[in-house]
Amino acid sequence: MLGLALVVAVAVSACLLATLAGALSTAQTLRGAADAAALGAADSASGRVAGEPCGVAAEAAAVVGFALADCAVDAEGRASVTLATTIVGLAVTARARAGPPQETIDST
Repeated sequence: MLGLALVVAVAVSACLLATLAGALSTAQTLRGAADAAALGAADSASGRVAGEPCGVAAEAAAVVGFALADCAVDAEGRASVTLATTIVGLAVTARARAGPPQETIDST
Protein backbone atom coordinates (compact mmCIF):
# COMPACT_ATOMS: atom_id res chain seq x y z
CA MET A 1 0.00 0.00 0.00
CA LEU A 2 2.86 2.39 0.80
CA GLY A 3 4.44 1.59 -2.57
CA LEU A 4 1.23 2.49 -4.39
CA ALA A 5 0.99 5.81 -2.52
CA LEU A 6 4.59 6.60 -3.48
CA VAL A 7 3.93 5.81 -7.15
CA VAL A 8 0.82 8.02 -7.16
CA ALA A 9 2.71 10.86 -5.43
CA VAL A 10 5.52 10.67 -8.00
CA ALA A 11 3.02 10.61 -10.89
CA VAL A 12 1.11 13.63 -9.55
CA SER A 13 4.37 15.51 -8.98
CA ALA A 14 5.51 14.75 -12.54
CA CYS A 15 2.20 16.03 -13.95
CA LEU A 16 2.42 19.23 -11.95
CA LEU A 17 6.03 19.76 -13.00
CA ALA A 18 5.15 19.23 -16.67
CA THR A 19 2.28 21.73 -16.39
CA LEU A 20 4.55 24.30 -14.73
CA ALA A 21 7.25 23.83 -17.36
CA GLY A 22 4.69 24.31 -20.13
CA ALA A 23 3.36 27.46 -18.49
CA LEU A 24 6.85 28.92 -18.11
CA SER A 25 7.64 28.14 -21.72
CA THR A 26 4.43 29.82 -22.93
CA ALA A 27 5.12 32.88 -20.77
CA GLN A 28 8.60 33.22 -22.27
CA THR A 29 7.17 32.88 -25.78
CA LEU A 30 4.60 35.56 -24.93
CA ARG A 31 7.36 37.97 -23.84
CA GLY A 32 9.31 37.33 -27.03
CA ALA A 33 6.20 37.87 -29.14
CA ALA A 34 5.54 41.17 -27.35
CA ASP A 35 9.08 42.30 -28.19
CA ALA A 36 8.62 41.34 -31.84
CA ALA A 37 5.25 43.09 -32.02
CA ALA A 38 6.67 46.30 -30.52
CA LEU A 39 9.61 46.24 -32.93
CA GLY A 40 7.26 45.72 -35.86
CA ALA A 41 5.05 48.61 -34.78
CA ALA A 42 8.06 50.90 -34.31
CA ASP A 43 9.48 49.92 -37.70
CA SER A 44 6.13 50.64 -39.31
CA ALA A 45 5.85 54.00 -37.52
CA SER A 46 9.30 54.96 -38.84
CA GLY A 47 8.37 54.01 -42.40
CA ARG A 48 10.84 51.12 -42.62
CA VAL A 49 7.99 48.62 -42.87
CA ALA A 50 4.77 49.20 -44.79
CA GLY A 51 1.49 49.16 -42.93
CA GLU A 52 -0.27 50.66 -39.96
CA PRO A 53 1.88 50.22 -36.80
CA CYS A 54 -0.73 48.51 -34.62
CA GLY A 55 -1.81 46.34 -37.54
CA VAL A 56 1.77 45.17 -37.98
CA ALA A 57 1.97 44.47 -34.23
CA ALA A 58 -1.26 42.47 -34.35
CA GLU A 59 0.05 40.40 -37.26
CA ALA A 60 3.33 39.70 -35.43
CA ALA A 61 1.41 38.55 -32.34
CA ALA A 62 -0.96 36.39 -34.37
CA VAL A 63 1.93 34.52 -36.01
CA VAL A 64 2.65 32.81 -32.68
CA GLY A 65 -0.99 32.60 -31.61
CA PHE A 66 -1.33 35.53 -29.23
CA ALA A 67 -3.78 38.44 -29.22
CA LEU A 68 -2.84 42.11 -29.25
CA ALA A 69 -4.56 43.59 -26.18
CA ASP A 70 -3.26 47.16 -26.51
CA CYS A 71 -1.11 49.19 -28.87
CA ALA A 72 -0.03 52.82 -28.87
CA VAL A 73 2.51 54.77 -30.90
CA ASP A 74 3.57 58.26 -29.81
CA ALA A 75 4.54 61.19 -32.03
CA GLU A 76 8.23 60.25 -31.80
CA GLY A 77 7.60 56.74 -33.16
CA ARG A 78 7.87 54.85 -29.87
CA ALA A 79 5.54 51.87 -29.78
CA SER A 80 4.03 50.26 -26.68
CA VAL A 81 2.22 46.96 -27.03
CA THR A 82 0.51 44.52 -24.70
CA LEU A 83 -0.20 40.92 -25.64
CA ALA A 84 -2.58 38.65 -23.78
CA THR A 85 -3.20 34.92 -23.48
CA THR A 86 -4.42 32.35 -20.98
CA ILE A 87 -1.95 30.01 -19.29
CA VAL A 88 -3.32 27.16 -17.16
CA GLY A 89 -6.62 29.01 -16.87
CA LEU A 90 -5.04 32.33 -15.81
CA ALA A 91 -5.00 35.50 -17.91
CA VAL A 92 -1.42 36.59 -18.58
CA THR A 93 -0.12 39.72 -20.31
CA ALA A 94 3.26 40.84 -21.57
CA ARG A 95 4.24 44.42 -22.39
CA ALA A 96 7.04 45.70 -24.59
CA ARG A 97 8.25 49.02 -25.97
CA ALA A 98 10.38 49.86 -28.97
CA GLY A 99 11.33 52.95 -30.90
CA PRO A 100 14.06 54.81 -32.69
CA PRO A 101 17.51 54.76 -31.11
CA GLN A 102 18.37 57.49 -28.66
CA GLU A 103 20.84 60.09 -29.83
CA THR A 104 24.38 59.42 -28.73
CA ILE A 105 26.96 61.98 -27.70
CA ASP A 106 29.92 62.17 -30.02
CA SER A 107 33.04 61.57 -27.94
CA THR A 108 35.60 63.17 -30.27
